[in-house]
Amino acid sequence: MEIGIDSFASAMYGTNALSSVDAMEQLLERIRVADQAGLDIFGIGEHHKKEFLDSAPAVILAAAAAMTKRIRLTSAVTVLSTSDPVRVYQSFATLDLISKGRTELVVGRGSAIDAYPLFGFDLQDYDALFREKLDLLLKIRDQEFVTWSGKFRPPLDNLAVYPRALQQNLPIWLGVGGTPESFVRAGALGLPLMVAVIGGDTERFRPLVDLYRSAGADAGFEPDQLKVGLHSPGYVSASTADAIEEYYPGYAKLWTEAGKQRGWPPVTRGSFNHAISAKGVLVVGGPEEVAEKLLRHSRSLGGIDRFTFQMDNAGLTHQQLLSAIELIGTKVIPMVNAG
Repeated sequence: MEIGIDSFASAMYGTNALSSVDAMEQLLERIRVADQAGLDIFGIGEHHKKEFLDSAPAVILAAAAAMTKRIRLTSAVTVLSTSDPVRVYQSFATLDLISKGRTELVVGRGSAIDAYPLFGFDLQDYDALFREKLDLLLKIRDQEFVTWSGKFRPPLDNLAVYPRALQQNLPIWLGVGGTPESFVRAGALGLPLMVAVIGGDTERFRPLVDLYRSAGADAGFEPDQLKVGLHSPGYVSASTADAIEEYYPGYAKLWTEAGKQRGWPPVTRGSFNHAISAKGVLVVGGPEEVAEKLLRHSRSLGGIDRFTFQMDNAGLTHQQLLSAIELIGTKVIPMVNAG
């Protein structure tokens, strides 16, 4: 199992909000430390809100590529519905050259809608935009010269897209929430699947993951081509008691505020305790408990190939995040690999 971090480039963690310059500097340091600690992947999300600095993830990842050696660098996710696939490919192909072949993309429709009015797109076209743009992105990845036409951008008539990525088959994962059609689409295209699970019990996604694997098999793809990744909130500290004490206050504040906008109930200590229980979504604890939970999640979903922690917006300090990264690299990963 590959293990890594996804970040939204938050400037709101800790007791006081950071300046944007300080927050970016610290984020890049965490990516550098993750590389040194042996983590497999670091992802940067895409948001268009004041509290996040990740509206241009490829730029952040390019800076990270220049200071790292082995860690793979990915978007998490690129909101493809509101992006031009030509520019997306060009940006990440350039990143692939800078990183010497360590680039990936996770593309999706986006759980937040901020990008749609910002770039002049209609939410009524939410899925149609994604279908069309994913089709074009895959064609650009697979063909140097592209002929294509669609509804939402001008056609291409035997036009080349440069630069080309160093990797001949630049990895493109499909980021999904809980929509069955999205799982089927990923399977039918043979794309690796990144499942964002942020609430409830992780095992409830097993029927959807099975649907993905079945659709992939029906389309003629081998099981080893149908990779499954899992993205969930989490945090690692020296012990489970320490992890809970450090993580809970910021988590409760963040998700209670988010719930006001999305109609969710406020976070209570009872709901948090369920979320960190054996089947709950939150991967929070000491290294042993976290490793056990990752293995348990993998078994419950029929095997997962990648797990990414989303942890830098939970009221944690930069030093706590660095410590968590070190623990993931030095303790959690070896325990998971030992299985």
